[in-house]
Amino acid sequence: MAKHTLMVSALAGALLATTASSALAVEKIGKGEGRVDIVAWPGYIERGETDKAYDWVTQFEKNTGCSVNVKTAATSDEMVSLMAKGGYDLVTASGDASLRLIYGKRVQPVNIGLIKAWDTVDPRLQNAPWHTVEGKHYGVPFQWGPNVLMYSTEAFKTAPDSWSAVFEETTLADGKSNKGRVQAYDGAIYLADAALYLKAKKPELGINDPYELNEKQYAAVLDLVRSQHDLIHRYWHDYNVQMSDFKNEGVVASSSWPFMANMLLAENAPIATAFPKEGVTGWADTTMMAADAPHPNCAYEWLNWSITPKLQGDLASWFGAVPSVPAACKGNELLGDGGCSSNGYDNFEQVYFWKTPTAKCESQGTCVSYARWTKDYIAIMGGR
Repeated sequence: MAKHTLMVSALAGALLATTASSALAVEKIGKGEGRVDIVAWPGYIERGETDKAYDWVTQFEKNTGCSVNVKTAATSDEMVSLMAKGGYDLVTASGDASLRLIYGKRVQPVNIGLIKAWDTVDPRLQNAPWHTVEGKHYGVPFQWGPNVLMYSTEAFKTAPDSWSAVFEETTLADGKSNKGRVQAYDGAIYLADAALYLKAKKPELGINDPYELNEKQYAAVLDLVRSQHDLIHRYWHDYNVQMSDFKNEGVVASSSWPFMANMLLAENAPIATAFPKEGVTGWADTTMMAADAPHPNCAYEWLNWSITPKLQGDLASWFGAVPSVPAACKGNELLGDGGCSSNGYDNFEQVYFWKTPTAKCESQGTCVSYARWTKDYIAIMGGR
């Protein structure tokens, strides 16, 4: 099984034991309602306020008359919660949220016949199981990328080649320990990063898929993350706070998104990123439409706009991600013709994409569910 494959049938039973709606809510795009409300990851919907060169909202609003309103979310759990509350049209959901949204009936099928450039989407993403259920598409692929190891080039004279930089105590180039100088993501899905590290470090555990853990494997992951707690400066979720911590608080290593690395490098901060030998987790994000979207026509207009090559290339440059539209990889002034390659376009099969852990799993039959991941990780972050 490919590393990014999800067990759709298992998740169906584990999440709601129900069938997702088969009705296509929209048969044609009508007159715009004047606005579209989007739940998005930070940096995904830019209108030039941070950097004038990065603006893919202003022209859309001029073209359609649909005002774009954005609510940023720092974790997938926050996105699921916001969509459950309602009032939003779209969400840029990662793989650890998308099927929860589908089987929770928080999103509706997308009529790809209304997505004019659907055939330009990367074939590796068109039918991806994190947004496709029983042949129905529940969103439009947006961007994807790896969770990288960001590190201080002052603390590491040579690039760290292992996640041991954040999981094990070590002495750095300045002669000091890394204790109190590393960070970890504060979402429970981070346990998969620990599982991926143990997959290589302790092969006797037999971990095959970092999202599918039996009781023994899960106990080893918890032991590792509990021991990591003594090294942690902060469990991060706010990208601005993480960047500030690297600049001002002496943080030297953490899992991170390429977006933060790009922002810091633009400020000439002494940081770099590495793709550790154990591999990386990652995200493949899909723009999904709420089941009760208040502004479906403007939402469809945005879904079409979201996969235009210019937007895709600009966003990939800004976020350090990979476009869902391969045509965006060429001729984009901001991304450059080598941008897709350097952001990981050719490493798709080596990324363990986020997915929601379920009690029923393909590799072992019975696995530890995400509900336990969440409960236990919250306790660990609290020092228990």
